[in-house]
Amino acid sequence: MESFKLHKVLPKFLIFFQCFISLLILCFSSIAQESSFPELRTRMVKTQIQSRGITDQKVIDALLKVPRHKFVLPEYLSMAYNDSPLPIDEGQTISQPYVVAFMTEILQLKLTDKVLEIGTGSGYQAAVLAEICDSVFTIEIFESLAKKAQNLFNELGYNNIYSKIGDGYKGWSEHAPYNAIIVTCSPRHIPRPLKEQLAEGGRMIIPVGRNLLQELVLLEKKRGKIKQESVLPVRFVPMIKEDGEKY
Repeated sequence: MESFKLHKVLPKFLIFFQCFISLLILCFSSIAQESSFPELRTRMVKTQIQSRGITDQKVIDALLKVPRHKFVLPEYLSMAYNDSPLPIDEGQTISQPYVVAFMTEILQLKLTDKVLEIGTGSGYQAAVLAEICDSVFTIEIFESLAKKAQNLFNELGYNNIYSKIGDGYKGWSEHAPYNAIIVTCSPRHIPRPLKEQLAEGGRMIIPVGRNLLQELVLLEKKRGKIKQESVLPVRFVPMIKEDGEKY
């Protein structure tokens, strides 16, 4: 009778033991991986950011501090600090680190600035901005992305980021004007509401165009007039309407 019970129990114990060992290995692996991220982040900034001419110390410090690996999908964790964009949910992307740095630096941000971001995505760009500026207002059309990003902002202690689910083309007039506007999705033309919500002396950086033919355009408002210039060829996801159509 006793041997029969042992015969029944032993396989269950072995399965439990194997699961326990697997869990331990996974935990130790995660701890080891987590400990390597600061070094990878430092290397990213040196080899991808500073080596390409980014010199604004505020931008460099922000990229050194923000844990980019927290903003990528689990299956891309090992690639979090690579020199490339990565897929996120809803068919969107988290931008290449250098593009994030370039777009942030060109805005010439100050501590007291209020910034509007169109296209929250994973939330990484907003977190970088929040390390530099007084307040960041970010709009995301996909509810799932907006909620996930907001949870991450809360987890990381970013209490100066304000999120909204909605159509970024229209901006966020309630909090306008903004010292800077950054757009991380590409319309075919520059939205008039965003131009109107830009403060005097403010700057906006936005990708404009379709598919492979996109340019980052820098706008600056001086004495009520807007001057603009193309500064970099890029490729961003399209800006879309609430019905899914592209702007």
